Amino acid sequence: MTTQPRIVFMGSPEFAVPTLRALAESYPVVGVVTQPDKPAGRGRKPTPPPVKRVAEALGLPVMQPRRLRAPEAYEQLAAWQPDLIVVAAYGQILRPNVLALPRYGCINVHASLLPRWRGASPIQHAILHGDAETGITIMLMDEGMDTGPILTQEALPIAPDDTAGTLSAKLSQLGARLLLETLPGYLEGRIRPRPQPEEGVTYAPLLKKADGELDFTQPAEALARRVRAFNPWPGAFTLWKDRPLKIHRAHAAPLASPGAGVRLIVEGLPAIGTGEGVLVLDEVQPAGKKPMPGEVFLRGARGWEE
Repeated sequence: MTTQPRIVFMGSPEFAVPTLRALAESYPVVGVVTQPDKPAGRGRKPTPPPVKRVAEALGLPVMQPRRLRAPEAYEQLAAWQPDLIVVAAYGQILRPNVLALPRYGCINVHASLLPRWRGASPIQHAILHGDAETGITIMLMDEGMDTGPILTQEALPIAPDDTAGTLSAKLSQLGARLLLETLPGYLEGRIRPRPQPEEGVTYAPLLKKADGELDFTQPAEALARRVRAFNPWPGAFTLWKDRPLKIHRAHAAPLASPGAGVRLIVEGLPAIGTGEGVLVLDEVQPAGKKPMPGEVFLRGARGWEE
């Protein structure tokens, strides 16, 4: 290529930040599209998404449409005259007119080995289902939900202690690197899109806060994975004295269960019987308090074993 492509970047959370930084160092990023500011914290102050903060620090134009389908949003996109749109965890569907806008199409940095875990929460579902590995797929977007053809992929092992937070951080770095390695070959026609396999398709739907409540009829191993998969969001929890008790870290103990939901103490830590084995609570957060080790929680948890 004689001239570098004009790139518009679309992304919102922390996962997307390394990709934006990498792109901005290597290509002309002519605009950034991210989600609107959202209320956060006790004061419910409008808080910008991480991508917005970084884009502004880099001096890049930012657009935050409530709906990307709005005519004024498309007009701004068209005014930027992108040759390529790069998407990483943006959070809104791209309509056909947007997909057709750049001559090189729209590329997505997706946090799974497609076609496994298409959808909004691939990192959480990979941990939740006990996958040994996940990875990054650089794909050309079409009108489906993560159904477009693949440009490149790279796998990453899931460590036994990985949470969604730690795994997301690893994948965000991998995604930025793989994208930069992929773009020259794609733009020059050396890397050609290949259709996704028809076998092995799974879906990772959007998670809700209520999904974090633990069902103790399930095996302890599955619940321990759920705690890791939902850390930091939506967070795993159970009810203790009719109030949510958040569970930040836990492990499965191969002990005979006293019954699903029965509370006990194992080696000085709070624990709960499950459908198979016992879930030991390593770090918890009672309502209205800060996170604390399980043994510290027990000192003030009168009646835990009742």
